[in-house]
Amino acid sequence: MTRILLILLPAVALWLAACGPAEDASPPAKIGGGSGTERAAVQVLRVGNGAEPQTLDPHRAEGVPESNILRDLFEGLVGEAPDGSLVPGAAESWAISDDGLVYTFTIRADARWSNGEPVTARDFEFGLRRAVDPATLSVYSSVLFPIVNAEAIVDGELSPDQLGVRAVDDRTLEIRLNDPTPYLLGLLTHSTTYPVYPPNLDEHGERFARPGKLVSNGAYQLSDWVVQSHVRLERNPHYWDGADTQIDEVWYYAIENPDAELKRYRADELDITDGLPYNQLTWVRNELGDELEVAPWFGSYYFGFNLTKPPFKDAKDLRTALAMAIDRDILTGRVTGAGEIAAYGWVPPAAGYTGQQRGWATWAQAERNAEAQRLYAQAGYSSDNPLRVEVLYNTNENHKRISVAIASMWKEVLGVETSLVNQEWKVFLDTKNRKEDTQVFRAGWIGDYDDAYSFAQLMHSKNAQNDSGYVSPVYDDLLDRAAREPDAAKRIALLEEAERVLLEDLPIIPIYFYVSKHLVKPWVGGWTPNVMDRHPKKDFYILSH
Repeated sequence: MTRILLILLPAVALWLAACGPAEDASPPAKIGGGSGTERAAVQVLRVGNGAEPQTLDPHRAEGVPESNILRDLFEGLVGEAPDGSLVPGAAESWAISDDGLVYTFTIRADARWSNGEPVTARDFEFGLRRAVDPATLSVYSSVLFPIVNAEAIVDGELSPDQLGVRAVDDRTLEIRLNDPTPYLLGLLTHSTTYPVYPPNLDEHGERFARPGKLVSNGAYQLSDWVVQSHVRLERNPHYWDGADTQIDEVWYYAIENPDAELKRYRADELDITDGLPYNQLTWVRNELGDELEVAPWFGSYYFGFNLTKPPFKDAKDLRTALAMAIDRDILTGRVTGAGEIAAYGWVPPAAGYTGQQRGWATWAQAERNAEAQRLYAQAGYSSDNPLRVEVLYNTNENHKRISVAIASMWKEVLGVETSLVNQEWKVFLDTKNRKEDTQVFRAGWIGDYDDAYSFAQLMHSKNAQNDSGYVSPVYDDLLDRAAREPDAAKRIALLEEAERVLLEDLPIIPIYFYVSKHLVKPWVGGWTPNVMDRHPKKDFYILSH
């Protein structure tokens, strides 16, 4: 970079001289015009979105990059306000039975698909049945287990039409539950619960979620998708709240390299970044501090063990040694540095819930290292017989920096020999899911709804996204009891006990609790930080600049 600047500076100086005195240059336009609130004539928003989307099928998606786009394309029964609070979505209202077992939703009379057809209760009935149908291959179907017969359908014991969901008429949808489920409304914002347009699937099959084919019911429709480049959305002209939607186009760019994303942001090619490179946070704070948005995020960053085969199957001492040898304060203070919280438990801070952790979480790192060395030796490893382990991560410089740092700690404290392997996002997801070619993998889990159960359920033995292959009858029983427990305090106590069981078994290594990190251009209006880090683009607008 220095060499390039030395070559260019003389040319730049000559150009400036030819242009005349600097005071003749036109001053930059004031953002928002004279009033500070004037809107730009062109309402186009360009957003960094991390990895290439795996799919835009709402019932098969599983990652954050997909979810960001799907929230603009589709609308669930329940929506979210800019601050993350729950508001009516495609349903204008709902009623809950006294026993908490029946939810009745009234679909908006003016809800429309992007082809102009009415959105009906039958579309939601169809979508929910499809989500639990084993043929759909949804990895999220287990989140619908609170609905009557959902678990039996996913297990292949009943047909999808026996799901406890019924379209009473075109505008009335009834959902019946096995037990009171306090987080149900939050869950209904998730893509697994979105409707799909039945004729769309009949005509196009698995390719229905492609440009020129996808029919959606959200504020936007899919216009273009160039793999490893961008996904472009345009306004749904039939969206019920179109009068309050300002952004005409949203461009989602697949940029896995955070350094490259920052360069594109500085070149005004992006209005919002997906994240930031850890090694440039200090510069960003100093130079772009007014544009930096950092907020708590309901998520956990962790390393997972493959428990289905050696060396980590039936090897709790070894897993514990590796967990203890990680200095989380160094990671969050020197590697990440944006305010992440060192994590010794699984569930991030949640309302009404007390996060759990092992006793050694309060020890000094030197004490943890000494115990890690004892457990490592007890597991049969030494300098003459070191553990050789492979760590898998999805391609991203930030994940690489964390993996390199942890590998260095394992080497220094225990003598572990670590090899690092990175894979593109789609391949990475497939590798983790198959559990055949992994030993240790980096992962992150962002809560699907603001409740501790969103984290607890990931490690249930029946959850298709339990990539560690963790199986604990005790843990499963505690979660199943929590799902049936109507008393809020008792339910929380069961979930806290489940977390203690999980941390004793350590199928994963919690590393830190997330914060969201974005750069947002000063001409972007409508940005509101929230703990779920969800930002539907219908709430945004562009100021003149």
